[in-house]
Amino acid sequence: MTRILFVEDEAVLGRLVKEALERDKTWEIHWFRDGKQAYGAYKNVDPHICVLDVMLPAMDGFELAKMIREHQHAEVPILFLTARSQTADIVKGFESGGNDYLKKPFSLEELTLRIKELLKRHGGSMAKPADTDVMKLGNYQFQPAMQMLKLNGQTVNLSFKETELLHELVKNKNGLMDRKAVLIKLWGDDNFFNARNMDVYIAKLRKHLAADPNLSIVNIRGYGFKLIEQKDM
Repeated sequence: MTRILFVEDEAVLGRLVKEALERDKTWEIHWFRDGKQAYGAYKNVDPHICVLDVMLPAMDGFELAKMIREHQHAEVPILFLTARSQTADIVKGFESGGNDYLKKPFSLEELTLRIKELLKRHGGSMAKPADTDVMKLGNYQFQPAMQMLKLNGQTVNLSFKETELLHELVKNKNGLMDRKAVLIKLWGDDNFFNARNMDVYIAKLRKHLAADPNLSIVNIRGYGFKLIEQKDM
């Protein structure tokens, strides 16, 4: 069974969505009406995907997603349901660890399709790295599972999206990280907004890595990015 953590405080909408999703007999829906209650139940539910309303009592959807990312070290995909459409709100959703968002009002058919697409993209191939896994990057130590970047005893705590993007860069170190492929993998779409959002995260990663002059992230216009690690002579 595919376990879905669904958080929506509006009773009528919540019941309607739950019943609609349960039409797929392979889905098990765990519905909660506030963020704190959902977070308290997270470990027991152990969901394959989270569908979170943004405006919630006790703890909003953004904070709930952030808590899941920071304290559960989870790579579970998160879909936000939101009436907000301002760019700043959407960016905040991605910053807190969201993978996709669906604007209210939405059709149940579109919601089902979005869930299926996220499950497909984040399926069994997304094995969670062990907390002790460390990747060497110049003078830095990168620990993806803990969302940490360390240098000379100092730790930088990365956001979930920063971690995902840096992981892709490291895996392609000194080679091309294809822009379109990573946009589709991490953002679900290579549209203009997501591309600009990716540029913001690249700029953040450049700042995080600035203490090592042998590391640079180079924009290969029209193709993608290269994380270049120069060896000391």
